[in-house]
Amino acid sequence: MDINDLIKSAARFLEESELNYISKEIAISEDVVGLKIFNEPIFGVSSVDDDYYNFLKNPSIIGDHFLLPKEWLPEAKSVISFFLPFTEAVRASNRIDRLWTSDEWAHGYVHGQKLLIELSKFLTSQLIKGGYNSLIPYTDSKYWTQNMPKEDSLHPEVPFTSNWSERHVAFISGLGTFGLSKGIITEKGMAGRLSSIITELSLPPTERKYSDILEYCTMCGSCIINCPPRAITMEDGKNHIRCSKYLNAIAKKFNSRRGCGKCQVSVPCESRIP
Repeated sequence: MDINDLIKSAARFLEESELNYISKEIAISEDVVGLKIFNEPIFGVSSVDDDYYNFLKNPSIIGDHFLLPKEWLPEAKSVISFFLPFTEAVRASNRIDRLWTSDEWAHGYVHGQKLLIELSKFLTSQLIKGGYNSLIPYTDSKYWTQNMPKEDSLHPEVPFTSNWSERHVAFISGLGTFGLSKGIITEKGMAGRLSSIITELSLPPTERKYSDILEYCTMCGSCIINCPPRAITMEDGKNHIRCSKYLNAIAKKFNSRRGCGKCQVSVPCESRIP
């Protein structure tokens, strides 16, 4: 089994899965019935022994609460990171209204995440069937994430973080670099979703064609202009509190269907490296 086997399996899964198309039963409106959410994914691989993983323990990056790949799976050899780009239909719909998320993007955010998890589970099962123990950190019992700081939070000392970061893993695995809005700019752009799998299968690491964490970002400022709550600045990047409050407003409007994505569309990095 190699990475090409997994890429082919993922492409076939997405093409055949009913979850990649919005059904009439879950559609917010008739206009989105039959909408395809994702195009074919792109993959990157990193070694669990890559020094960059240890760097993430630094408080100025993530912190000691970040769990290394071998802290999730002791005999792990590789980390597989993949990005699912939204279709043009999803992206184009979210360019129209500068304030509220589109119906298509809301589906991509919520139902796209469900599909992402199912794809991750499918690929993990393929690896396990091949004799390689594997797991998805995002669905593992050890996983936790922290958003708006609260007194009764599990980890109030570290708001807006988690013990596994899909974006940092994507960077380490050669998929792309960060943008000003804190998203990852891949060869297929920024508009999409990320997932990862830790596995005992030893795979050749993907070459990182960059050295700087912001190398693909041109600092053009388009995401600053597009952001409805003005949560992005050239000096400080993304203000998580402002962004989170706005996402809560979106959730109320769309009956708990979260998502905004204005910083990921109508920007040079929407579907490519600028």
